[in-house]
Formats: sequence, C-alpha cells, structure tokens
Amino acid sequence: MEERRGFNGMNIEAQLQQVFDLPPQQVRKISPYFVEEQMAKGMFFLGQGQRADRLSFVASGLFRVFAQTESKEVTQWIGGSGYFITDLSSFLFDQPGRWQIQALTDAKIFSLYKDDYKHFEALIPEWNVLEKRFIAKCFMILEKRVFDFISLSAEERYLHYFEQHKAYFNQVPLQYIASVLGMTPETLSRIRSKVGS
Repeated sequence: MEERRGFNGMNIEAQLQQVFDLPPQQVRKISPYFVEEQMAKGMFFLGQGQRADRLSFVASGLFRVFAQTESKEVTQWIGGSGYFITDLSSFLFDQPGRWQIQALTDAKIFSLYKDDYKHFEALIPEWNVLEKRFIAKCFMILEKRVFDFISLSAEERYLHYFEQHKAYFNQVPLQYIASVLGMTPETLSRIRSKVGS
C-alpha cells in the first residue's frame, strides 16, 4: 500500500496515532477511511448553511472559518497543517453549519466522511472514550481562547498571536487576522506600527 504523507511529511498513520493516542494496529483499521483531497485557493470546504459531512486533517495549506452577521463578516479561526477542520456541531448533530470554511491557499486534506465515521464505534471498542477526549481537547482550546480574549489587552492578543503564527502575516489578508483578534484592521495596523513587527 502506498504511504500517504501529510502534516510536515509525517505518515498519516503516525499523525492519527499521535492525535487519538491509539496503538498502531487500531490506527491501521481506521486510516484507510481518510480520503486524500486537493482544494484550490478560494474553494469552500463548507458553504453557508450546509451540513458538515466530513472531518478533515489539513496536510498543507491554510483555511479560515468565518460567518456573516447582519453587519459584518467575522473570521473565527485561521489554521493550517496539523489541524482539524469541520463545523463540529454540524458534523456531530447533523444540523446546518453556522460557519463557512474556505481555503486561503491551495491545500491538501485527508477527509473522514460521516458515513465512515459511524463505523469507528464497531472497529474500535473504546472509540466513545476517544471521541469524548477529542471533543474535550476542542473545548479546552476554545476555553483558553475565550479566557485570552477577555483577559488580555488588544496589544497582548496581537503579540501572542504573532508569536504563534508569524507566517500567517505574509499569507493571510490582515483584515481576517484582525477579525480573529477581535479588532478593526485600523487597530491592528496601529498596534503593528507601535510594536514594530
């Protein structure tokens, strides 16, 4: 079987083992369900109001998660290699998605479709426990982001984000980054000028 690579050149099985903390024999049971897909810059992984039918690992490229409110477009998240993408509540509860997900660059993903995901419980007896752990990790990330948002100043949020995602500032329109940070593009520009980044 041809070795499939993504995530900074890692074998997809090694990445699944790391994310889900599974022994190699169980990883080999589920890895064939992940389908390699290419996405061109600008393509939608998930459109407005669509139901999320897949959970995908990003092997390469960048994506943004966003929504349109009555008055503006809000970018909730930007991410790339090594991250999952989906609208989790839509994927798990089969409801129209709140978020749209768009490729900001050409990208490669490994997708697990919902019909196949349903088989994991039979393939791996402890899958319910692993799924809960994965959802808990997602919640912890969200909780940390909310805490940072309410406890840090705009400048501190910028510095923290810049330290973690320097490469994004050369690849992503700054208005998207400003939205992720909860500020206007003008505020972001002022902070960047002030700190000299």
